[in-house]
Formats: sequence, structure tokens, C-alpha cells
Amino acid sequence: MKQINMIDAPKYVNEKVKIGVWLTNKRSSGKIAFLQLRDGTAFFQGVVVKNNVSEETFELAKEVKQETSMWVTGIIHEDSRSHFGYEIEVEAIEVISESHDYPITPKEHGIDFLMDHRHLWLRSSRPHAVMRIRNEVIKATYDFFNDEGFVKMDAPILTGSAPEGTTDLFHTTYFDKDAYLSQSGQLYEEAGAEAFGKVFSFGPTFRAEKSKTRRHLIEFWMIEPEMAFMHQEESLDIQERYIAYLVQRVIDHCQMELKTLGRDVETLKKYTILPYPRISYDEAIDLLKKNDFDIEWGADFGSPEETFLADHFDQPVFVLNYPKAIKPFYMKPHPTRDDVVICADLLAPEGYGEIIGGSERAVDYDYLYKQIIEAGLDPKEYSWYLDLRKFGSVPHAGFGLGLERALTWITGEDHVRETIPFPRLLNRIYP
Repeated sequence: MKQINMIDAPKYVNEKVKIGVWLTNKRSSGKIAFLQLRDGTAFFQGVVVKNNVSEETFELAKEVKQETSMWVTGIIHEDSRSHFGYEIEVEAIEVISESHDYPITPKEHGIDFLMDHRHLWLRSSRPHAVMRIRNEVIKATYDFFNDEGFVKMDAPILTGSAPEGTTDLFHTTYFDKDAYLSQSGQLYEEAGAEAFGKVFSFGPTFRAEKSKTRRHLIEFWMIEPEMAFMHQEESLDIQERYIAYLVQRVIDHCQMELKTLGRDVETLKKYTILPYPRISYDEAIDLLKKNDFDIEWGADFGSPEETFLADHFDQPVFVLNYPKAIKPFYMKPHPTRDDVVICADLLAPEGYGEIIGGSERAVDYDYLYKQIIEAGLDPKEYSWYLDLRKFGSVPHAGFGLGLERALTWITGEDHVRETIPFPRLLNRIYP
């Protein structure tokens, strides 16, 4: 008899196996007890038939409490009625550790209660499915950029300056100097691009922002590629291929998890069709005005505007060339206009908003120096960044994708908080 994981059940149909499990729920019907089991790799049902087991085993099956850990021994059978497709006919149960008064019972709980118990909620089927999909997205990210010839370069988490020129930073001290938790690895990746050609970082970023919208987090993980000898149009090509690749990988490898979440696969398939629509900021403003939005040129888009634009195209849509005044200092100016920069945001449909922000980067030393001053920043703190424009600067572009927001869109979840079970900074993500 072999000890296996649930996920390997298809290899052991009609064979006796042993599996370490936790009990998520149970019910009994006369002479049969149905145990809902999990082992970390999958969820499936254990069936205990009174006439086929000892009296002690059957009584244990009826009395065992939620989240008790056990060894179960039995025969694997196919089960076409379940998402997983298999179940175990239990012959013996050995309790490892009893559980009593588990707080997350099989009933409806509010989001605040679940977030206060996120260390336990992670065991439930929905967050479990989200984290499985998150893992697949991470694997797919490495596969995509490695296949495209990128080198992963880790940016520091403690930094001395703000890439976005904002005050929403977590301040600390680095011995006798001011330091901040990283808001972005982009500036460091630009240095990497001029050493390796194409690089990407994948790490935690932080915002000291007490937002309570579903779109914002204090901590999230960011994928930030930077590419030398590349203009914006080539960057957009990589961005849309990357997104389509992620979605297809989830479709191919996470069917069971998508079913658990109730995510429509046919909807996701639409998002693998390329190219994605592209409109300018100017065109977006005109489209919004024609549809009764009260917005003027120069304003940034909020949730209603982003939702309308993406749903209008029923696809992720690139909005190009935003006003210079509402974008960071490092973006390249438009060649024929002083009021916009060469940039793009990718807006996801179904109300999920911006999932990628990117631009071509400014390469002129004098222009960038002036922009740093106008942003109220100290050029001395950016001297190393300005050096990149002095010693063989080249056209280059990059973008950033927030993993949690993209994951929320792909999974169709209602709230971005559900994708982060363990925030490192606060007991609750939002005060």
C-alpha cells in the first residue's frame, strides 16, 4: 500500500492507498458517512460504508470534528459528480490531532471575519484555489520572460528615493540615513537593462496609502521588465503577449480551481485573442464625454472611467499617451507635443481597472534633470540614475504589472484582499 497525495489519485484508481488529510466537512445518511477531505494538493470526498468498516471506524467517521488531521486508508474510485473526479472509499481512519471549535464553519461569513482569520481561511476551497492559480501565474511569468531572453535582477527593498515622486512611502532609517520600503524596482531595472539588455524584477512593493477600495493594497508583488533598444510599440507587443500567455496558462493548468471559483473559461479565452485594442488618451476622453461622463482633458481616470473603457471594447485595452502632468518624471516626452508623454496603461475588463502601467523612458540627461527638480526631488539622490543618461544611453521602455490585481481579474474575485492572506505590515490590510 502506497502513501500518496490526492492530486495523484488518477494514477491509483481501484488501488488501496494511504493519505494524510484534514476534514473540511461531513454528513451522514444512515449507513454511509461522507467526509469532505483535503490534503493541500486537492479536495475530494471520502465515503465510509458502515457494512464495510469496523464499528469503531464508522462511529469515528460520524463524530470526527472539522479540521481534525487524520490518516485515511482506502480504495480510490472515479467520481464523475465531483469537480476533482475521484473519491476514496475509506476502510480505516487514524486520528493524528483532534480539532475543536474551528471558527470558520460551513456557513456564510463576512469578509472582515474571514480576514481576521486569514491564517485559517487559507485552508478553505476558494482562497486555496486563488493561491493555486497565483502559483501558476508566478511559474508562467518566469517561463515567459526566460523564454524571451530576460535576466531576472532583484531590486533592493530598502531604497533611498521614490521612483514615482510620491509621499506615500514607508519611512525608516538606514543607520544614519533616511530610507523607504520599495515602491518600485523600476529605476534599478533600468540600470540592469543597460547591462543585460532585457531584465525583469519580481518582488514586494509597498504603498503607505490608507485606501479602502478593492483595488489598492499596502503590500503587493510587482513584475517589472525593462528593455534596452526598445520603443513603446515593441513594449506593448510584449505586454499583450505576456497577459495572453498568463491567461492561457491558467486555462490550461487550473481547470479545477477555475471551477471552484465559478470563473467562466469562455470569458477568459477572449482575453487570449491578440492584438488588444489601442486608443489614445485624447480618444478616451472623447469617448467618455460622448457617453455622458463629466470629465475634462487632463484628468486622471477613476474606476468608473476605466471600467467603461475596458467594457466598451470587451477586451483589455491600452490607453496611450496620458497628460504629462499626471505621470511620473521619468517618462519620455512626446516628439510632437509638450503636453503628453509616451506611455500606456492596460485596462482590464469586468471592472478591474489598470493592471499594467508602462512607458518609454526619458533618455535626455538635461530633460530628466529638469523633470526631477520640477517633481520636487533632490537630483543628488538620483545621481546614479542620471548617470545612465551620460554613459551610452539608448532608447528603452518598461512596464509594471501588479500581481494581486491581475490575479483578482483572472480569477474573477470580488476583492483584491482575497489574494493576500498574510500581509507583513498590519494585522489588517486596511485600518
